[in-house]
Amino acid sequence: MNTKILQFGEGNFLRCFIDWMVQKMNDTAGFDGAVQIIQPIGEELSGPSKILNARGGRYHTCLRGIINGKTVEEIEEISCVKGVDVSANVERYATIPSLRFVVSNTTEAGIQYVKGADTFPAKVLRLLKARQAAGLPGLVFIPCELIEHNGDNLKKCVLQHLADEPDNPPLRQFIEESCTFCSTLVDRIVAGRPDPESAARYVERLGDKDDVLVCGEPFHFFVVETPALFDLERELPLQKAGVNVVYTPDMQPYRTRKVRFLNATHTTLVYRGLEKGFTEVAQCIEDPEFNAFVRKVVFEEIFPTVALPDEEKKAYAESVLERFANPFAHHQLKSIALNTIAKWKTRCLPVVCDYYKLFGKLPEAMMEGYEAIARHYDNAK
Repeated sequence: MNTKILQFGEGNFLRCFIDWMVQKMNDTAGFDGAVQIIQPIGEELSGPSKILNARGGRYHTCLRGIINGKTVEEIEEISCVKGVDVSANVERYATIPSLRFVVSNTTEAGIQYVKGADTFPAKVLRLLKARQAAGLPGLVFIPCELIEHNGDNLKKCVLQHLADEPDNPPLRQFIEESCTFCSTLVDRIVAGRPDPESAARYVERLGDKDDVLVCGEPFHFFVVETPALFDLERELPLQKAGVNVVYTPDMQPYRTRKVRFLNATHTTLVYRGLEKGFTEVAQCIEDPEFNAFVRKVVFEEIFPTVALPDEEKKAYAESVLERFANPFAHHQLKSIALNTIAKWKTRCLPVVCDYYKLFGKLPEAMMEGYEAIARHYDNAK
């Protein structure tokens, strides 16, 4: 397989979402592409990265949930990953002729410009500088960070870093004219490592102790905002592979629906759930009192701020709560709690502002969730 994708981020989500899709394309759509992962943070590889390299990049995904009332548990081997390297070596991959795509998930805090800092966009600039110097074609960027207009913002930050350097018109022209930055929306709940009982069962089933196996839900949805006349499917045959993907010139309605109903609810419930002694999202939904709190957030506070038909909103909101209740997901609250402040600003604050505009008051339940976040950070001082 030729290396066609450079992936910034070695975490569970990309391995259970993008790399799973690449495997689908290789198996059923003739993509024949490999993924080289770059660990965005750290001068040395993390433990999971070392394990993945020791396994030759091979690992398994386990998709567990309930579809049409039936329990589903699908384990698949992912063999499209070549390995993991640290970001200090990013330039060496710029000169691979077959490289065409760059995907990323560096969290909401990853796509930002900080003058003089080695941010993710600064690493991208190093990559593109080496690519342009080698006389190779431009790249297509497909960031998966959950910020609005992630592709546009990545390009903006890359150009800001470029402006800090001596004037380089050929490189600027290369970025502006030869590279494409697509904004995206990603939707799949990825729980990460299986619980001990399931892990033991998978070892017996696979005959392999896969310490980087990652669990997620069967549901997935991918929206890619593409420029006019840009046929991404021709190069990246996601639809042909059966992936639930939408190409659109305007992804905003999809993004608002998903980020508010799913992600804002996650961020609102997480520290309140931890205070109650819960460890997983499904436990929050199973508890009657907490379930009522979550339904208030979703149907009374988020619902009126989403400008879509009521029936469409109701169907999607109910599907989100059903996914939250998935007994197989084991979606850990502590994993949702990572980077909570950045997440609250991008996911919850717009809802709070829109709710205030509509009703002249703050959304009570969402503010309870915020107060729990504040208590956590106050106690952590």
